[in-house]
Amino acid sequence: MKNKPPYNGFEQGPIRPPSEAESLLIRITRNCPWNRCTFCPVYKDEKFSLRLLEHVLEDIDTVKSYVDAIVDAKHSGARYYGDFIKEGVEDEVALHAAYHFVAGGMKSIFLQDGNSLIIKPEEMITILRHLQVCFPMVERITSYARSHTIAKISDEYLEKMAEAGLNRIHIGMESGSDRVLKMVKKGVDKATQVRAGQKVKHAGIELSEYFMPGLGGAKLSREHALESADALNQINADFIRLRSLALPAAAPLTAHYESGKFDKMGEVATTRELLLFLESLQGITSKVRSDHVLNLFSEVNGTLPDDQQKMTYPLRQFLQLDTREQMLFCIGRRTHRFSRLDDLSKPELRDPVAQMCDTHGATEDNMDQIIQSIMQRFI
Repeated sequence: MKNKPPYNGFEQGPIRPPSEAESLLIRITRNCPWNRCTFCPVYKDEKFSLRLLEHVLEDIDTVKSYVDAIVDAKHSGARYYGDFIKEGVEDEVALHAAYHFVAGGMKSIFLQDGNSLIIKPEEMITILRHLQVCFPMVERITSYARSHTIAKISDEYLEKMAEAGLNRIHIGMESGSDRVLKMVKKGVDKATQVRAGQKVKHAGIELSEYFMPGLGGAKLSREHALESADALNQINADFIRLRSLALPAAAPLTAHYESGKFDKMGEVATTRELLLFLESLQGITSKVRSDHVLNLFSEVNGTLPDDQQKMTYPLRQFLQLDTREQMLFCIGRRTHRFSRLDDLSKPELRDPVAQMCDTHGATEDNMDQIIQSIMQRFI
């Protein structure tokens, strides 16, 4: 390659899954090669690029040197973060990443950005092997990937990646409905989503698939739930992670909603959709996780099939409440006064929420507009 760009120090991208909160973040690519999904605000107006293999390897070597120094310092009790800064370290970003990694127990590494598996398979295997040499104590190396990309990787290469240490892949399936996928410009169809998920499982790599309640809007709600459940029934992912639809300002879908082109559902209708989705998951052993702050029901966690009734119980209870009770729970949850549906029955939590709703004129008729405003500010 002519005129190779210089190495400018350790890099980190903007996002990672919540389940990778304690992971060391190693950036392999910048931004997203697709970057057209209308529900996603991340990477918009940013150019996708591959990082040079030697730069990624240098990142790994740099952060390892700081990890080793921090571990040695902890054992001797001699130095802390501020002491390293005072000494004029050359790469504070790498130092901060190393501290975070050590504090989290050095158990996991996450490869950034939005679709790391798009690089040459041989380069991915080189990176994975180098990570294993540098951090042999790590239990998990994970990455985001697009189904469209995985479908093009040979089974042999996926198995070699697994052997080199890649043991979990996160895929944003979002929906199994071809009409929803086309509407939000996902750039993939249901059949490819299923094929990619099955390929990951066949390679012996743990798989997290993401489902986005509400993404189809009111018109495609039932199809969105049933087709997504059908796709996941064919895949049998290790994890099914719920990511409720939000409309941040930078997402193109937000402009569609504001112009009336997208019929976003309210909390009650989205709950009905989620219940239909969960009840339609059959014949699989996936773990379901509601592990994001934007999800209305944090208690929807369990393993199929044994926990299916337990996971659907709070949704059925919510749908049986009268409309004022539903409003109180939704606004209490969205303002972080409530953590679970059971909190609605606790006077010390419920009374301040009821007073807040009365003060601000919240009613059953306008609650979804109020909640949308709350979520916009939170996002």
